[in-house]
Amino acid sequence: MSASPAVAQTAPANPRSRVVLASLIGTTIEFYDFYVYATAAVLVFPHLFFPTGDATTALLQSFAVFGAAMVARPLGAILFGHLGDKHGRKATLVGALLTMGIATFLIGLLPTYAMVGWLAPLLLVVLRIAQGFALGGEWSGAALVATENAPKGKRAWYGTFPQLGAPIGFIIANGLFLIIAAVLPSDDPSMPSQAFLEWGWRIPFLFSVVMVIVGLWVRLRLVESAAFSKASATGKLTKTPLVTVFKLHWRELLLGTFFMLATYVLFYLMTTFSLSYGRSPLNPEDPSVQPGLGYSYNTFVLMLIAGVLFFGVFTLVSGPLADKWGRRKTLIWVTLGIIVFGMLWVPLLGAGFAGVMIWLIVGFSLMGLTFGPMGALLPELFPTNVRYTGSGISYNVSSILGAAVAPFIAVALWSAGDGSPFWVGVYLAVMGVITLIALLVSKETKDNDIDA
Repeated sequence: MSASPAVAQTAPANPRSRVVLASLIGTTIEFYDFYVYATAAVLVFPHLFFPTGDATTALLQSFAVFGAAMVARPLGAILFGHLGDKHGRKATLVGALLTMGIATFLIGLLPTYAMVGWLAPLLLVVLRIAQGFALGGEWSGAALVATENAPKGKRAWYGTFPQLGAPIGFIIANGLFLIIAAVLPSDDPSMPSQAFLEWGWRIPFLFSVVMVIVGLWVRLRLVESAAFSKASATGKLTKTPLVTVFKLHWRELLLGTFFMLATYVLFYLMTTFSLSYGRSPLNPEDPSVQPGLGYSYNTFVLMLIAGVLFFGVFTLVSGPLADKWGRRKTLIWVTLGIIVFGMLWVPLLGAGFAGVMIWLIVGFSLMGLTFGPMGALLPELFPTNVRYTGSGISYNVSSILGAAVAPFIAVALWSAGDGSPFWVGVYLAVMGVITLIALLVSKETKDNDIDA
């Protein structure tokens, strides 16, 4: 079916370079902001916002606030999805980016518990929820910019570019923390320096304003996709996208949610939990501290960054694979790999530096292979008039079931196992089985008409 004249004029207005940059830069900024918090949740916030006197309790409280943002993400997906499906992708993406940037900047200005008591963690929770609310609207909009502007047969390849924002954001955020920690060194490798705790940790949060300005400049130059323009011109937009998607596409919502489950659990175990486990001393003198790998912060972050490079590479690799073999077949094999990986945690992590590096490389490679195709798979489940809402809800409800509780459950299982990560790996494998079942009962979306 030929496109209408309006659509034909609109499509070329978003050249490939602009589509790639607009979908990539926004998610890079959003994930940078999220990783800055995730790193601070391990390194700083237990000391400054949750001084309980018990290291494990403080860490669990910090992770609980980390998870609070995940609860807000579906709400953000509903609001931004409604706006995106009714009024277009461009303005909605700008709003999500501004919300995230302002919240992150304000975290960098917060007083600590020592300054204002309980008000400090309360304000942290509020701003953390604002971060989650923003990310709830960011991802699906960025994925739609990429996939709705993709050439035929290359939707999964284009869909990997917003996904690539995750490893890039991680590297920028942790690289900046690493530089600050090097400039403000600590005598105790297991603890940040006093200067870092007093003011150094604030710099990555305040720096986000620079990245937001760049992101806004790129996104304000976008025009609407051909798919949305066509739906608007032909009167196919719905007044209530949320009602429509739950009434007509509830099965796709459920499938999309469980498609992402193993991805989310792996994602936050490899980034947030691993930073706690890697830095915890081998034989802690404090009985409230769980034994870990005993690396210094600087050393383990460098190891993480090396692993995340594989995350980025295999995110890009996953796109052509999913375009050639299909999203479903590709993800079934990758999910089987995640299940096996979860069961190999103890032998890998117990094999010294080489074993830990293999664990990081394999885990992050699997992360790229499972995360990359989601940029196309979730949008392909839904028609244009509810695509922003549907893909956003699936992606972000899964964040509650997976990411919101993953670091918290992991620390609890780590404690229950007397410092062994065995049960943490089993937890990942079980989540992988649930995702595998969802993939097996689903249908391939590779040839779905995204203009419908």
